[in-house]
Order: sequence, then C-alpha cells, then structure tokens
Amino acid sequence: MAEAVDWRKRHLDALREMETEERRWRGIEQILRRLVQRLCAAAMGNDARLDRQLETLCAATRRDADEPQLKALFDSLTGVIMAVEKPAAVAPATLPSPLPSPLPAPAPLSPVASSAGPVPERRWQSSCQAVDMLIDRLGQSDTRGADLTALRSDLAAAADDAALAAVLLRVSDLVAQHSAAIARERAEAVVTLAQVTERLGEMAKFLSGESAERARDHRDRETLDIGLLTQMTRMTDEVRTLDDLAALRALVTERLEVVASNVREFRERERNRFAENAARSERMHSRLAVLEKESRELSRNLDLEKLRSRIDTLTRVSNRVSFDERFAEELARWKRFQHPVAILVWDIDRFKSINDACGHRGGDAVLREVAIALSRGRREVDFFARFGGEEFVSLLVGSELGDALLAAEEMRVAVESLRFHFHGTPVQVTVSCGLTALREGDTVDTVFDRADAALYKAKNSGRNACIAV
Repeated sequence: MAEAVDWRKRHLDALREMETEERRWRGIEQILRRLVQRLCAAAMGNDARLDRQLETLCAATRRDADEPQLKALFDSLTGVIMAVEKPAAVAPATLPSPLPSPLPAPAPLSPVASSAGPVPERRWQSSCQAVDMLIDRLGQSDTRGADLTALRSDLAAAADDAALAAVLLRVSDLVAQHSAAIARERAEAVVTLAQVTERLGEMAKFLSGESAERARDHRDRETLDIGLLTQMTRMTDEVRTLDDLAALRALVTERLEVVASNVREFRERERNRFAENAARSERMHSRLAVLEKESRELSRNLDLEKLRSRIDTLTRVSNRVSFDERFAEELARWKRFQHPVAILVWDIDRFKSINDACGHRGGDAVLREVAIALSRGRREVDFFARFGGEEFVSLLVGSELGDALLAAEEMRVAVESLRFHFHGTPVQVTVSCGLTALREGDTVDTVFDRADAALYKAKNSGRNACIAV
C-alpha cells in the first residue's frame, strides 16, 4: 500500500507541474497577442490593403482566435505584404482607353517611417529585443529547435513592423501548439491518476472484505464454541438427574448428534468461506499483476517525459530548464562545502552568418556537432547544456579557475578542429567562452552575469578565445 500511495503522489506532482506549465504558457500567449495588437497599430497607415489585414489580425487576437484561424491570417498577411512591396503593374495595351495612369507603387515599409512620422530607432530596437526574449523563453521549454532557429533568422531580417508582426504571429502559433500539448498531457495525467485511484479502491475494497471475512469467521467460531458449551452443560445436568441406563444412553446420543450437527454446519460454512476467499484472492492477484504492469509502464512513461522536458531535442544535450536546476543545486552545495565549481558560457562565433550561408539545416548541423565537441570528454560530475540559440553552458565541479581555463581551451580547440563543408566550400566554425568560479556572496544571477561579461570580452577581443574572470 505504501508503494501505491507513493505512485499516487508522483502522478499528482506531475499533474501540478503540467498545470503550472500550462498557466505559464497561457500568460506568454496573452502577452504575444497584446504585442501583436500594438505592432499592428504601429504599422497602420502605409497601405489600405495592409491596414485591413492588420485590423483583421487585431480583432482575431482580441477574440483569442485558434491556431487554424491565425495560420490563415498569417498566410493572408504575407500575401498582402508581398503585394504591397511589389511595384504596381502597368496596364495592358489591349484595355479600352482612355485609362487613368497607374498609381505609383507604394514605398516599402520601413522601421523608421510610418504615417505617424518617423519611428524612433530605440523603439524599434526595443521591440526586436522584446520579441527575441520571447523566442528565448519559448526555447527554454519548446522542443522545436529548428523552428526557433528560423524564427531568429527571420527576426534578424525583419525590416518593418509588418514583418515583425508576422514573426510574432508565428511565435504565437508555437505557443498555442505548446499550450495544447501541455493540455493533452494534463488530460492524460488525469486519466492515469483516475486509473491508479480506481486500482487503489479495488485494493481497499479487497482488504475491507478480508477484514469482514475475518470478523464473520470469528463470530462463527464463537457461535460454535457457545453451542458446544451449552450442549455439554445441558448433558451434564441431565445425566445427573437420570438413573435409567437406557434413558441416559438415548440422552447422550441425542446431545452428541446436536454437537455433530453444529460441527458439520460450521465446517460447511468454513469450506464455502474458503472457496469464496480463494476466488476473491485469485481475482485480486490478477488485478495486482495488471496494476504492477501498468505501474511499471507508467513509471517508464513518467521518467521518459521528465527526461524529455529536460533535453534539447535538436542537440540531444540538457536544456535550459535542466541547467537552471543543476546550477541551483551546485550553488547550494558550494555554499555548504566550498568545493570549487567553475561555470563556462559558450557562444558560436558569427552563427548568424553561418545560418544565412548554409541555411537552417546547415545551422542545425553545426549546433549538433558543436554540442558533441563541447561535451566530449566531460567527467561524470560535470554538466553541459544548451542555454538557448547558439549558446551553451558547462559546469566543471571540483575544478579551480585555472584548471577550468585549460579545459576550456581544449574544448575550444576541439570545436576549431571540426570540418564543415557547404556545397564543397569549407566553413570555419569557432566558439568563444567566458568563465568564472563561484565566490563568496554569489547568487545564480551574479555568477552568470560575470561569466557572460567575460564572454563579451572574448567576443570583442577577436573571438575564438576563452577569457576567465
């Protein structure tokens, strides 16, 4: 029973985690919808056709349109943007004349121009940074690594509010898909929990029946004992009053027959009860075998889902969620034992150029190979994860900063030694690294900020370098 109760707790914990995740993604989705509405408002006034599409998009986000509706609006908006950016076609010569002169093609949309006047560059950069942060948050839990890489590339290439709104709409689609997946997992967990509860109810019912059977058996034995004692007492009293041997023999025979009848009835009830108990035990053993099989399967599925939620599907290494948990554990352990721990923050140099030159599939291949090179030779106590985009992090447990710098240089050289080719042309891939060690008074944020600052120094010093601070 203790194991069964533990199973119920595990599934309840999993259900609570999914509910929390679902609420978080719903919040992100609402923020995205509001941001789409504001970007649509900012982009209006350039073209009447585009304005109508943006108004429709705003209305759809306000009424919480579903994924198919948003996808249709995205396709329609893309078509209108392409039409707006094309020069107006010259009228065919066969049309009746006179015809009005073709209207001049509308000027391409620009992040620094709109009907309301120039848009401050700072506001445009802030919008792009906000969208990039949303994509980064999405990458912490979403498994679509390739989609997110494409989104970042399209965001970097966005030249106007409409293009930025299109990127946001795709991000909103991914959020909606992820929320739907969480809702499905939650529903499956509810069904699983109901099944476990049903099995536990069957076990409780069986044990309750066993208790009732034991009580009934006890009552039957008491009844038999009382009956035997009564017959023996009556026979003793009557024997004392009889002098006739024949009458005495008849009396003893009669009393013994009553006793024998009581014993036969008791034994019959015992046999029936034993048969019922055997049948019920057999049924319960069968149900327990099924429950044990289901429990093992549920355990495997639960462990697999937990593992999947902490693994980056593109590179097959740990993800940001797993890193946050491990980093917090190592920091707490360091505060207690003061064993050295170094953190290494990696970034692929000029990854956007690689992605643009080789395409998203080539960029994904680079990410996978770099992850393998950086994690190769990792000790069992160390930790490596994809932090997001083209960034990775390492935790070297038990390594002083000097030793960690030597290890980082070996990893950097391993990446530099990788050989990539695109259409027969060599593609050089390098990484930069910033690293630091845990210090007195450190928090998760201060340690990571220090390592991140060291990474920027490595970038500014020419890249393909490791700097420790």
